[in-house]
Order: sequence, then structure tokens, then C-alpha cells
Amino acid sequence: MPFFYYYDPYYWMILVPAMLIALLAQLNVSSTFNRYSRVASCRGFTGAQAAEEVLRAHGVYNVRIERVSGRLSDHYDPRSNVIRLSDAVYGSTSIASLGVAAHEAGHAVQYAVGYGPIRLRTAIIPVCSIGSQLSIVLIILGLVLYFPALFGIGVILFALAVVGQIITLPVEFNASRRAIQSLSGTGLLDDQELRGARKVLTAAALTYVAALLVSLAQLLRYLLAFGGRRRN
Repeated sequence: MPFFYYYDPYYWMILVPAMLIALLAQLNVSSTFNRYSRVASCRGFTGAQAAEEVLRAHGVYNVRIERVSGRLSDHYDPRSNVIRLSDAVYGSTSIASLGVAAHEAGHAVQYAVGYGPIRLRTAIIPVCSIGSQLSIVLIILGLVLYFPALFGIGVILFALAVVGQIITLPVEFNASRRAIQSLSGTGLLDDQELRGARKVLTAAALTYVAALLVSLAQLLRYLLAFGGRRRN
């Protein structure tokens, strides 16, 4: 931890509580996934097969499904139009695996149907990514050089990255809703199994909420610090 954090009241009052919430969210998603990864679905579909069924149910046929290494590294890549499922999901028949795979297929469906928020997120991702990378550098330089204008630009760029996180929330919740509806509509999971899959996806969605809280807390901390420096 940088030395000056010990004397930063905003760090302890605002940011630390948000970081603890984020840590709890990460622990929750890990434990929930582990719990339901040990419960096999009755019909015996694998994660890859579940993703295929969800795509087929929505009339989407041009998306590839590939295996990727890593834990919980599952994602949909719109640039190559590929769903990449981790080793723990691709060939597994667990309730957790089907939920995760269906969620990623939900993202592919969002692109296929032109879902508004995901198109907006795709459009602003380059700007938000640049803002996220440059903001901290500019903020630190502004603090070290005592250059309020540089600090202010960094805060604005950080705020743009926060906007990207805000737009991500409806995208993730919508993908999970599509996943549960598809798993139910196709009969891949029964009602009891659906409750388990919903818990896994809800826990995963809460990590995005927690990450946003951390970013908002950090932004508030920067704004308060910026206001304090301008008054000095």
C-alpha cells in the first residue's frame, strides 16, 4: 500500500468499505460456482452443448464455440464471433457450467438481435479503455507535480471508464435473464436446477455491481481530493 494512503481519510472512509464489498462478491461467486459445479444436471448436456442449444433456440447459427484455458475465463468475443468456454465449463454437465455457458450464449444473442446497450458498450469501450489506462497516470502526475488541471483531466477520464461500467450492468443482467429463460424454454434444466443456475449467475452479476461500487468510491475520493486542493 502506498505510504500516503495511511494519511488519506478518503481512502479509509470511502474506498476501503467498497473494496471489502468487492472481495465478498468475489468470494461469493467462487463458492457458489464451486457448489453447483459439483451438481450434475439430469439431462447430461455439457456447457458447450447448452450454448449451442441456446443459440439455436434464438435462430443464431454462425457463432463458434471453443475451449479456452483458465478458470472462469468464459467470454463471448464479438470480433471473431466466438464463445470461449473454460475447461471447467466446456465439457462439464454441471448446473453451474450450463448457467455460465448459457450466459455467454446470451451475449452472442444480444449482438445478433442488435440489443441497444451492448451496441452502446461496444461503441464506447475504446474510449473507456483509454480513459482507464491514462487516468491513474494523470492523477498521480497531477498530485506529484501539484498540477490541478492535469489531475482534473485524469478524473474526467476515470469518470468515462465508470460510465462504461454503468452501461455494462444492464448488458450482464440481460444476458443472465436470457440464459435462464433459454435454459427453461429448451428444457435443459428443470425448475430445481434452474434455481441453482440462477444463483450462480446472480453471484456473477453482483461482482460487476461491486466493481462499480469500488470505481464510484474511487471517483468520489478523487473529486473530494480535487475539491480540497482547489480550496488550498
